[in-house]
Amino acid sequence: MSDISDGDDDSPSERTAIKRSVQSTAPQLTTRWYYPRRYVVAVMAFLGFCNVYAMRVNLSVAIVAMTTNKTVVNENGTFIQPAEFNWNSDVQGVVLSSFFYGYILTQLPGGYLAAIYGGKRLFGVGIAVTSLLTILTPLFTKYSLYLLVTVRVLEGLFEGVTYPAMHAMWSRWAPPLERSKLATMSISGCYFGTVIALPASGFFADYLGAIAYLWSILWFIYIKDKPQNDPRISEDELCYIRSTLRCQYPYMKVYSPVPWKRIFLSYPIWAIVIAHFSENWGFYTLLTELPTFMKDVFGYDLHKSGILISLPYLAMGIFVLLSGYIADKLRSKGILSTVKVRKLFNCSGFILQTIFLLMAAHSTSPLALVICLTAAVGFGGFAWSGFGVNHLDVAPPFASILMGISNTFATLPGMISPLVTGHLVQHRASINYFLTQEEWQVVFYIASSIYLVGAVFYGIFASGEEQSWAHPDSGLFGDDDSGKTDDLPFGEASCE
Repeated sequence: MSDISDGDDDSPSERTAIKRSVQSTAPQLTTRWYYPRRYVVAVMAFLGFCNVYAMRVNLSVAIVAMTTNKTVVNENGTFIQPAEFNWNSDVQGVVLSSFFYGYILTQLPGGYLAAIYGGKRLFGVGIAVTSLLTILTPLFTKYSLYLLVTVRVLEGLFEGVTYPAMHAMWSRWAPPLERSKLATMSISGCYFGTVIALPASGFFADYLGAIAYLWSILWFIYIKDKPQNDPRISEDELCYIRSTLRCQYPYMKVYSPVPWKRIFLSYPIWAIVIAHFSENWGFYTLLTELPTFMKDVFGYDLHKSGILISLPYLAMGIFVLLSGYIADKLRSKGILSTVKVRKLFNCSGFILQTIFLLMAAHSTSPLALVICLTAAVGFGGFAWSGFGVNHLDVAPPFASILMGISNTFATLPGMISPLVTGHLVQHRASINYFLTQEEWQVVFYIASSIYLVGAVFYGIFASGEEQSWAHPDSGLFGDDDSGKTDDLPFGEASCE
């Protein structure tokens, strides 16, 4: 493998680049009459990811009510109403994981297409089609279990392009010293969408698809792939984005060959992949199984547990936003190099998640459990300012492709963890409370161990500097027309 040491030191080149970038930054005024367009893109992306995750996790809550017997009281007495669907834990695991069978297939193709054609269309189309499928899901569910699984696979196919597409957008819109802030601002929408969906799925699940479809219309109208294509952008902001990106990619061509071999032999890339996988194992385990866990171990009903289990994701959304802001401050002021910032946030987040997840496994009261799980999930927000933005550091021209690669591996937990949990948790508290608790403890042990492995690997091999094979001087970019600027992310002309 290669590039093991790239960016491991606080290099003079990085300090010089930071200093030059800060000194040359054009004044950016957020006035009463103008708000920087790159932040408008971030807010719209935030709302887009809100919709994506609200639609995704809706079934995680709904499946509890769909498969649980209900006690009904009327004038004739009390009786047990059978569950609407008689699905055991293994079948539920298949239903919940089926989304990821489609999701994993479009990560890499989505990243490649976004690198060539831009992320706007892929991001918008992916969410629009998913919204239509979500609207039709209740009908398909009543008709056939197999049809439900098929629809969930299709939803995964179209949602799979969203993360890579957004990284393609940021490779064109995000100045280097604002990458953490802008990228995490958009990604935090995933967790706020989860907060909305978990407690309220039973109330407005039928409207989630319609809301997402309305958002997609606004996205296509108001958002552009490149800053120079946006008629609402100010000259100062356009020049700022052009100048900060120009110093990094003076000859970048849209159709540059992809150095697949160098990518897959790069230790820093594998550090991102392992970290992304580790974070998603714990996240997807709790995302898909936490409603069932709250019911099995503590007996919370759907609406009550829905409110409680949304707290960890609220904490994570807040931590994602906070960490992105702090990370960029540390870099822009020259306090820490990029690689040190990435390792600090990623490793500290994983270690704290490991500790609190182990504490949650042995919690004996609902309050202690909620506190531990809130901390365990919440501190994952710090990690997103590590590995989650790192693609844009190590290979900006290929950021969408790298996100496609890492998210392909990071999707595996979504497919595997529900099946593992369904296999391990075979009892219900009404049958044997202590056995059920022990089964859930094993689930938490596995997740915490994976967090720890991810922290160690990322701490050793991560980088913060552009890799040699992704640099314009590597020979992978440019030709006789390399002096032209029409294929640059920032477009034609100059602000100098």
